[in-house]
Amino acid sequence: MDLESIESNLVKAIGKSVTTLPQPTLNALKQAMEEEEGSAKVQLEAMLEAVEIGERDGVPICQDTGIPTFFIKIGRSFPDMSEIGMLEKTLINAIEKATEEVPLRPNTVHPITGKNPGNNIGEHVPYVDWTFQEGDNIEIYYLPKGGGSENMCQLTMMTPGRGLKGVKEIVLERIATMEGKPCPPTVIGVGLGGGSNIAMNLAKEAIMRPVGERHDEEEISNLESELKERANKLGVGPMGVGGKTTVLDVHLEYAHRHPASFPVGIVVQCWANRRAFVNIDSKGSVEVVY
Repeated sequence: MDLESIESNLVKAIGKSVTTLPQPTLNALKQAMEEEEGSAKVQLEAMLEAVEIGERDGVPICQDTGIPTFFIKIGRSFPDMSEIGMLEKTLINAIEKATEEVPLRPNTVHPITGKNPGNNIGEHVPYVDWTFQEGDNIEIYYLPKGGGSENMCQLTMMTPGRGLKGVKEIVLERIATMEGKPCPPTVIGVGLGGGSNIAMNLAKEAIMRPVGERHDEEEISNLESELKERANKLGVGPMGVGGKTTVLDVHLEYAHRHPASFPVGIVVQCWANRRAFVNIDSKGSVEVVY
């Protein structure tokens, strides 16, 4: 692998991720603006103006450029497995360079001392989630997760007897009670099952899916559509001022669970639904996708 090429492309991708929005998210915001009126429409206009300025001037669309998180999916047939271990250092270098060059706001502080190293690097940060999948390529997903929406995340260890009805109640109640705090319209990720840590990780991975893209399984897809529809009838609206658009989408992922345990993880993403994707093919060629 050409680690220098990977690093430079990651810096480029990180910069692009905080200065623009993926097209599906942008389309959803524009559609929402056409459907809203009054204060809700004004809020959406301000969001779209921020995106326009960010794209035009190459500046972050929100001052909070988030905590850096990577999801790495490694193809089991990737030919250079011996070099996979070098990727983590490459990710760290890319974050440090992007912090200076984009620039990113330094967001990592020690939980006890409050000391900020100033480069978005720290213990377990950037956080990297490693998984394997079929194929001969490596997929690197970058998620700059803002603090305001992260503060609204929730884990509920639900009594299994509540079943699907309970899942719906928990998700909709959370969306209603957090009101405008996470800067809606939001994207809601829901992780069902597994253990407590698995549910929350699945929920965070769920928000990486493009807005409008449904789960492969029909039962889960139908649940996503129902929750989105019901959430948008809650009337929270853009930035909590009221309106028809409280969420841009709801995405679910699941894991099998213990019969006595039913974790429901909820991860909230603000309207600035930012991310980047870098693909490394079997020949080592690097492609940046937004």
